[in-house]
Amino acid sequence: MEDVQGIMDSLHEFKHLPIFQLRKGLNLEAFFRYLCHDLNPPLSPHNTVHHDMNAPLSHYFIYTGHNSYLTGNQLSSICSDVPVINSLQCGVRVIELDMWPNSTKDDIDVLHGRTLTTPVKLSKCLISIKKYAFVASEYPVIITLEDHLTPDLQAKVAEMATQIFGDLLFSPESECLAEFPSPESLKRQIIISTKPPKEYLETKIKDKDEGSQKETASIQKKDNGSQKATKSAKKKDNGSQKAKYPSEDKTWGKEISDLKDELEPFDKDEPEEGEDINEEDMEDWDHKLQQSAAPEYRRLIAIQAGKQKGGIKEWIRLDPDKVRRLSLSEQELENAIITHGQDIIRFTQRNLLRVFPKVMRVDSSNYNPLIGWMHGAQMVAFNMQGYDRPLWLMQGMFRANGGCGYVKKPDLLLKVGPHDKVFDPKANLPVKTTLKVKVYMGEGWHLDFHHTHFDIYSPPDFYTKVGIAGVPADSLMKKTKAVEDDWTPTWNEEFEFPLTAPELALLRIEVHEYDMSEKDDFGGQTCLPVSELRTGIRAVPLHNQKGEKYNSVKLLMRFEFV
Repeated sequence: MEDVQGIMDSLHEFKHLPIFQLRKGLNLEAFFRYLCHDLNPPLSPHNTVHHDMNAPLSHYFIYTGHNSYLTGNQLSSICSDVPVINSLQCGVRVIELDMWPNSTKDDIDVLHGRTLTTPVKLSKCLISIKKYAFVASEYPVIITLEDHLTPDLQAKVAEMATQIFGDLLFSPESECLAEFPSPESLKRQIIISTKPPKEYLETKIKDKDEGSQKETASIQKKDNGSQKATKSAKKKDNGSQKAKYPSEDKTWGKEISDLKDELEPFDKDEPEEGEDINEEDMEDWDHKLQQSAAPEYRRLIAIQAGKQKGGIKEWIRLDPDKVRRLSLSEQELENAIITHGQDIIRFTQRNLLRVFPKVMRVDSSNYNPLIGWMHGAQMVAFNMQGYDRPLWLMQGMFRANGGCGYVKKPDLLLKVGPHDKVFDPKANLPVKTTLKVKVYMGEGWHLDFHHTHFDIYSPPDFYTKVGIAGVPADSLMKKTKAVEDDWTPTWNEEFEFPLTAPELALLRIEVHEYDMSEKDDFGGQTCLPVSELRTGIRAVPLHNQKGEKYNSVKLLMRFEFV
């Protein structure tokens, strides 16, 4: 009764509307207004943190950005603090900065090295991080640094970070952590993560992301490839400002179901470790090895990163006395899980695994994040400036837990059974529950779109796609019929989704407008964590390609678990 009274009180804010009969309650039209109102959302209306936040950091999925300073493509776009600010305002908790000496070697720039990207000052990025770090969430911000600096500039970074962040900067009591602290204990703190200086210099060519020679080598392999890619990327950047997107595949990315089986042999377009590093680079780094690392910079590093010598078996070897962060490219991860999937899950129960886009994604596209999440990877790093289906999944995952940027990993990824057995996402598991989804109707397009947006001469022909992104056995998409010539379509169609791992499942919803002669037009999308769905009839707000919520467009749907 208290909940009902709260709803009634909220609706009375709109009592100027004639449909509200204050003494008698709601008439039918008023009740319908409530059903389709923001007061009846598919997730909790309270939008509060409700997961246990006292476990180690390794027990959480963390909202993570890749090359957070880039405004567009990976080769020629402008570097700026604006995308960093935008990410923080959206709840992203891991920001990546690539640090390089400036042209006079006396200050630090942030840019994508060995490309045509224009730099931004490190100090400007750090000041913006301090200002916006805790606008969307009080939980810790982690800055992952790619360090291409000499020891004197490393010392300058330490001084700069200490002065700018002050008491916000987390300083560990010892150089090596035996266990990561909890997000709760790190509230409103900023954490630095990178390779310790000496290790970074010695193993500089070992990590494919944290060292940009890989990008250079890969780009140099193509005949005149970088110039063509740059021109193409510039065209794409200019085109992205247009209201109409040229094609579904280009704009939205590949359909997620096409990505789930991409566990194939290593892509030779991606250089192997140490490949194509020239002697000048090696001499330069050997010279730096002889210099002493700045101790104040080393003390700044709270989460140590790096790979052990050897292959994947050594990279994920467990150390009972020390936790660390490992970075793998999406391709490295996909190859590793073929033979070491269970070992990776064991590794991520105590240590942090960061996954980043492969180097060939110069257009700032993304990959299927479920491949990382279902193997326990906490930091699935994404290009936040790309607007594609994988990014919609990322946004959907972090709508959970009040949008705080930290989502507690399900117990199935943290448990160890008899004989050291852990979760296997590819196993043939029994169905735990079935999600029934009914799509009743949609409304709001006539308010948010021009009347000729979809069709010049007639109302739109909408259909809805509904499905699951999760472990391979659960991933599936279905769609309604198209309703012709109707701005307020009614479908009344129901779908069932058997789920073997509902804890890892995301509900995908897309609306399209059928077009007989061209590609179907985009009519909205959203993605919701299945574990946090409210059962019953709900008003589901839709978002545009960028993930921004429309003012009025909603679907009326019903969710039921059986």
